[in-house]
Amino acid sequence: MPVITRFAPSPTGRLHLGHVLAAQVAWELARGSAGGKFLLRQEDIDSPRVREEFYAEIEQDLEWLDLHWDGPVLRQSGRVAAYTEALASLRERGLVYPCFCTRRVIQDEWARMGAAPQGEQGPIYPGICRVLSAAEQKPMLESGAAHAWRLDSQKAACHTGRLSFHDARFGEIEVRPDLLGDVVLARKDIGTAYHLAVVVDDAFQAVTHVTRGEDLLEATHVHRTLQQLLGLPEPQYHHHRLVLDQAGKRLAKRNDAASITELRAAGYSASEVLALAKQAGHGHSLVGDLERSHRG
Repeated sequence: MPVITRFAPSPTGRLHLGHVLAAQVAWELARGSAGGKFLLRQEDIDSPRVREEFYAEIEQDLEWLDLHWDGPVLRQSGRVAAYTEALASLRERGLVYPCFCTRRVIQDEWARMGAAPQGEQGPIYPGICRVLSAAEQKPMLESGAAHAWRLDSQKAACHTGRLSFHDARFGEIEVRPDLLGDVVLARKDIGTAYHLAVVVDDAFQAVTHVTRGEDLLEATHVHRTLQQLLGLPEPQYHHHRLVLDQAGKRLAKRNDAASITELRAAGYSASEVLALAKQAGHGHSLVGDLERSHRG
């Protein structure tokens, strides 16, 4: 069976070395398989932050790195109907619930509790709206009150039973549907959210191997749960190391990580950038001295 991988950046900023490593891992796995495919997906559901020029820049960077993809580029913004259908299936079975909470309401509840319940990736939603009855939800929904849709992790666990997934690096892992709490599956402003969209699209594109940074290992607990609930196939997983900055933090657009565009301007070749990303992925600390080492 051919290996099908995907690289799925968001056009909300320029690619940096962390993205290069993610693309490189997926590209090499696909190219090492007879008939393998490396797909490109633009995860552009976060429309308030998307900028048109980043679509082209992402593709230009990949072409410059010689990480060419197979077939057309999928844009999540054109897949809203598929996400709506998946959410409707979960709604019909009572596996999601509307959440009318603002950030302030959630913060006030955490304060009342004395401390925010902590999950692997930060504070967990305290379940304020989970206890609302259908009779309480109905007038709020009919009034058009702003709301998100959250997965009821407790009900989900009852429906799925015991689950696990295998990671090429971490081995067999038992799924904990409640690890991240009642995650948002559809945001108030865009009608869907990362966890739901990524699962639906991986199945749609027949992705066999999901490769991504280890910071998303915990999210896989949610994704395996959704795959089981929606009757979607289970891919194989590989959560690779992250590219870190001098402070040991993950590179991120919001932290002004050096972009591939900037590295090109500094004189780096494509092969040098690929080598730097791979070395960083093996735990070598080298990102902080990039510009200094090349500019003298």
